[in-house]
Amino acid sequence: MATLQKIRSKGPLLVIVIGLALFAFIAGDAWKVLQPHQGKQDVGEVNGEVLSAQDYQKMVDELSEVIKLTNGLNSLTEDQLNNVKDQVWQSYVNNKLIAEQAEKLGLKVTDAEIQSIIDQGTHPLLMQTPFRNPQTGMFDKDMLKKFLVDYANLNASQMPAQYVEYYQKMGAFWQFVEKTLAQSTLAEKYQNLVAKSLISNPVAAEDAFNSRTEQSDLLLAGVPYSSINDSTIQVSDSEIKDRYNEKKEQFKQLVETRDIRYIDVKVVPSDADRKAVEKEVTEYSNQLASTTADFGTFVRSTGSSVNYSDVPVSKSVFPADVASRLDSTNVNEVYGPYYNQTDDSFNAFKLLAKVSSPDSIQFRQIQVYADTEEKTKTLADSIYNALKGGADFAAVAKIYGQTGEATWVNAQSWEGSELDADNSKFINTLLNQPVNELANLNMGQANLILQVMNKKSMQTKYKVAVVKREVEFSKETYNAAYNKFSQFVAQNTTIDSMVKNAEESGYTLMPRTDLSSSEHYVGGVRSTREALKWIFAAKPGEVSPLYECGENDHLMVVALDKIHEAGYRDINSVAEMLRAEIRRDKKAEKIMEEMKKYNSIAQVKGMKDAVSDSVKHVTFSAPAYISVTRSSEPVIGAVAAKTAANKVSAPIKGNGGVYMIQVYAKEKGSEKFDAKQEETTLTNMAVRIAGNQLINDLYQKAKVVDQRYLFF
Repeated sequence: MATLQKIRSKGPLLVIVIGLALFAFIAGDAWKVLQPHQGKQDVGEVNGEVLSAQDYQKMVDELSEVIKLTNGLNSLTEDQLNNVKDQVWQSYVNNKLIAEQAEKLGLKVTDAEIQSIIDQGTHPLLMQTPFRNPQTGMFDKDMLKKFLVDYANLNASQMPAQYVEYYQKMGAFWQFVEKTLAQSTLAEKYQNLVAKSLISNPVAAEDAFNSRTEQSDLLLAGVPYSSINDSTIQVSDSEIKDRYNEKKEQFKQLVETRDIRYIDVKVVPSDADRKAVEKEVTEYSNQLASTTADFGTFVRSTGSSVNYSDVPVSKSVFPADVASRLDSTNVNEVYGPYYNQTDDSFNAFKLLAKVSSPDSIQFRQIQVYADTEEKTKTLADSIYNALKGGADFAAVAKIYGQTGEATWVNAQSWEGSELDADNSKFINTLLNQPVNELANLNMGQANLILQVMNKKSMQTKYKVAVVKREVEFSKETYNAAYNKFSQFVAQNTTIDSMVKNAEESGYTLMPRTDLSSSEHYVGGVRSTREALKWIFAAKPGEVSPLYECGENDHLMVVALDKIHEAGYRDINSVAEMLRAEIRRDKKAEKIMEEMKKYNSIAQVKGMKDAVSDSVKHVTFSAPAYISVTRSSEPVIGAVAAKTAANKVSAPIKGNGGVYMIQVYAKEKGSEKFDAKQEETTLTNMAVRIAGNQLINDLYQKAKVVDQRYLFF
């Protein structure tokens, strides 16, 4: 179990490393019960190869178990699960794209290569597994081999169920690591092949160094585009069409998207609902005063959102409103009832204990189990008595196939978790056991011989029974909201009627453009999969039925406005953006024509609506921020780098206006030029850019189909 604790302690970092390994070639980001849709069983397609819903679900389950194991979680939240689904899909697509290219190039990863990586033990993924030497902290292949041998010889019928489950989870985890090693190694080979074809040179290196380290201080004057009224600038349809054709490739989209309008009604509690919750919590606070045992059962019976822990925990574990009141409450005193506005809840709590407790504990253990509970007890008593009599702990542990080595455990590993009776018993023993004393704990089918070796970081801990009840709406309140909204939906079956009558009926019609089927929620509301499926099956102008969604606290209706099919965006969908861009260019031409008459900053300052500023430390490689126009201007840095000191530039067309600058000082940074380092930086940058573009190109050619929304 100590090994499990180690892997949990490295959980967040391990998941990051796994994510990086899965997406070694690109920077990428990560559904509920499987439900077939109209007989279809494929969730997607890459290069003509389909991915079945069953296989996809297996991959989701696999990564979910890894994340739960590494983070010590019993389950994942909906958001966490959605991240897993996306991560699994993205890694599947990327691995397929790279695998196809690797096969054409003859790139492979052999079993011998994977074994070599394991033997070397330096791969980041291996460094985050629990198979690490406790003295050096390095990956230990011998520990891995021992586990694999034990796992291969596992006799489930002769071991407690909890140990069998542990070995099975660890076995599945290692299989995942091996698979990830193979995929990431293949991606790295492909990446290295691309990298070797992209190199820099000394000239480019010196230019990049100068663009980063040479700084200019300058005076600036200009006229912002906002000084010219938009209505005075005319843009024709033909101009928009010409600009669209010039930039057409920028308007290509890989997947179909849709524009919708929707009404989201969140059901909220009524005054009567609020008073009912307050009355219940008041009654519970009275019962807390007389309750002296089995607080876990009592707290569960109240419907409290805060679980009871029979182990003293840090103040930070409790909700902020409870934590802030603990030190002003006496032991065995009931505080409340009181209302907390932050989470809209009524509360009461009883402080059961306030103790000084270690935050870190070092202990060692011997796990004892036999064919029957009676034999287990007899064997455990024998071992316990032998140790009490002076037997060497490590030597005895070795007799029973265990190391008996000491390990540290931190309170963060259990605080905030819902603990069963056995876990509470185990942790309380660690907390209360005197250093170097032995304990013989019965843990169901097995016994644990424990010895606490050290305790550190004594802190104040609390045992508290908390009744926290968020105010919730009643069935009557929900029915009233449903009936009202249902009547509105029935009477407004077109977009026009919804637009006309929504506000008068007390509803807000919200627009949402470019919704894709890969999104998990409509309008940011949970459990809207049925609405999403309707959207991508509907025709423009149609209005959906009423959907009950969220956490059973939202009502929604959706109308479909437009469909943007995969390929080039319709000119009408980008016309306003192009119109604004052309209008800005025309304003720039008008301002520049006037500004060409002047050759000093002082003259430009005299122009109508002119603004001025001084800007320091401007470099070629970083955009200059011009506060007087509130715009980022990369072109200012480029012109400043090429303008001699005390010289005035020609008019400069920027993002926020037209400027003229006068450089009054130039200086070089103190950094020394290192050609090799600069060339390496440029090469790495080129690899990243080319890599992302290459994956994007492969994605388009592969004709990736993502229809997960139909199933999950």
